[in-house]
Amino acid sequence: MSLAENHGPVDRLKNGRTREFRSKQERRRIVEETLKPGASVALVARQNGVNTNQVFKWRTQYRKGRLEVESTTAMVPVRVADAVQPLPSALRRKSNKSTTKKIGIIDIDLGHARIRIEGMADPECVRAALAGLAR
Repeated sequence: MSLAENHGPVDRLKNGRTREFRSKQERRRIVEETLKPGASVALVARQNGVNTNQVFKWRTQYRKGRLEVESTTAMVPVRVADAVQPLPSALRRKSNKSTTKKIGIIDIDLGHARIRIEGMADPECVRAALAGLAR
């Protein structure tokens, strides 16, 4: 089995050499292997048929967020707190006996950023906010 069959498309250069292209997902996988405790960049590169200098370049791209892979789902750590802060009186809605609506509050603290969503939250809006904060 040739390298092209294992990884990605191969271009034949004018000087007779070949250049293999790897997907972002493949580059990201290789970089993440090098980030494991005790991993050797040279050894991981050799195991994947990649030049060590190329892997170092991919690691730089990874740190800058350039090897992000589009995903339809994401897992985000969540901490449930017992304490609930009361709403300021200006934000409280008067309850109407015929239509009583519950007001929800979502507080998210990621350490580097904090977001508070009040009222009826659109799931797509919440998902977009979390994706932006998780970066």
